[in-house]
Amino acid sequence: MNLYIFNESSRAAVYGIGTYIHELRATLKQSHIQVNVVYLRYDKPQFQIEEIEDVKNWYFPAPVRELRSTDFTKQSELYYRNIVYLLRLHIEDKNDLIFHLNYNQSGKLADTLKKAFDCKIVTVVHYSNWSFSVHDNLPRLRTILNEVHPDDFGINIKKSVEEEKSYYSKADRVICLSNYMQKILCSDYGIDSAKISVVSNGLTDMEEPKPDIKLLRKKWNVLSKEKIILFVGRMDKAKGLAYLIKAFREVLKIYPKCRLIIVGSGSFDKYTKVSQDICTRITYTGLLDKAQLYELYQLADVGVMPSLFEPFGYVALEMMMHGLPVVATETSGLNEVVDDTCGLKLPLTVLPESVEIDTTLLAEKILYLLQYTSEARKMGRNGRKRYLKKYSSKVFRKNMLEFYQSLFTHHTDL
Repeated sequence: MNLYIFNESSRAAVYGIGTYIHELRATLKQSHIQVNVVYLRYDKPQFQIEEIEDVKNWYFPAPVRELRSTDFTKQSELYYRNIVYLLRLHIEDKNDLIFHLNYNQSGKLADTLKKAFDCKIVTVVHYSNWSFSVHDNLPRLRTILNEVHPDDFGINIKKSVEEEKSYYSKADRVICLSNYMQKILCSDYGIDSAKISVVSNGLTDMEEPKPDIKLLRKKWNVLSKEKIILFVGRMDKAKGLAYLIKAFREVLKIYPKCRLIIVGSGSFDKYTKVSQDICTRITYTGLLDKAQLYELYQLADVGVMPSLFEPFGYVALEMMMHGLPVVATETSGLNEVVDDTCGLKLPLTVLPESVEIDTTLLAEKILYLLQYTSEARKMGRNGRKRYLKKYSSKVFRKNMLEFYQSLFTHHTDL
């Protein structure tokens, strides 16, 4: 098999999709699949191919400056056409071609690939555009989709869903990261269930020996008795950070010797403004590399994921992998990743026009894990076991190899 995994230069490539592609690439090493990673709109002056550790990396630069003044849709069509033209020139082995797409705005790319190659198109539901504003409010989404005369907001939501439906219908197979998203694609997008496979993400296990916690605390200027609450993710509404800051204010009243560490980029001004009165107890790190982030996972006492929508939840996996007890919302795919053995679950309050979190309840759950340390450690150990059983790179590799094999029925052995 000849697999081409597509990535694009975007914010998503820094977060979940970038992690997914990195893990997929790593887990397929030494398989009978020839792996290629295609980078679109990349920061390179010209098209080039590099081979690293038996994986071919194809780099396509962004459209030239003059094209950026043209209509975006026409520009994308022309760009994708040129990409496919170059692929046709340079792909030598065209047998059992799989093009694995990862962005739901790539419908024109899928069309062009289908016309140019005898291939299989695979795509992954990493996110849905409506979820950034509607969040985990399916009744509201369905009301909007059924409106005969929607307002401007509704028009945009309906247009977005129709574009995603069209895109997924072009694929030979669609991967959902959770059963939650599979149900939405079947019931609300009308995608044939036979085209959909549920394959959870996986994560490569940490290989470093357990560090000296005292030295780590010194390195990160954390006091010896200071409890650490950790948030990792984009600083935007969908991640529920505003609710966490409100809850943390309540936690400090009961447990003043704790610190909230927020890892990620986003609207710093917005969140520092609403946390000015407790700013000395909050640390904003910005983006960190994996080694730095993994140190904080090992320093932390509690991990919190107060998401309003989460198709899967890589951060939850990282927390569980490091044996960190989790407080997480019962939302979308995240509700399937974190179970009651490894974390405390928090229901969302679904209102007609919004989704909310009870910050008092969130504070209570954080306080419980801070105060009952033996129970917290037990949940951390259970989370580690759950990660190894369901979400390790070994499990991910097995599932993905079986998935790719299923695309070609004449293959019987990898």
